[in-house]
Amino acid sequence: MDYGKFKYESAVKARESRKNQTQTVVKEIKLRPKIDPHDYGTKKGHVERFLKAGDKVKVTIMFRGREQSRPELGFRLLQRLASDVEELGFVESQPKQDGRNMIMVIGPHRKKSETKAHTAGQGQNRPVPSPRAAAAAAPRPAASEPAADGAAVSGPA
Repeated sequence: MDYGKFKYESAVKARESRKNQTQTVVKEIKLRPKIDPHDYGTKKGHVERFLKAGDKVKVTIMFRGREQSRPELGFRLLQRLASDVEELGFVESQPKQDGRNMIMVIGPHRKKSETKAHTAGQGQNRPVPSPRAAAAAAPRPAASEPAADGAAVSGPA
């Protein structure tokens, strides 16, 4: 076999294998133990968006001052977040205290490649209406019938 042909085929094979790989992206969300319900909803929406995109999410709770003496508040908050996004992802690493922060990692149920394939498949199923087809389907008034404003329609003069 020709060496050039061998190099070309191995390059094509490498390109095909790279096409099927995806980079694992870890997005991070930072919270505080005393978070307002609306702010919590906003952060939860971000976590849901990241998980739907197929990314992992690292949730960090930052403790400051007296909050450090109450780590159970942060633990409960992380458990609540995990139960709220349970249908989109699973807890990869349980909450653990790391100095002033408590960290938990949530991974998506679907891999990123599956998510891309799923969203691409949805886009192909939608038919795109043609402007010409819509114009052809619209009924036209007949030449012998009067127009809607009451004026008679006449032919070319």
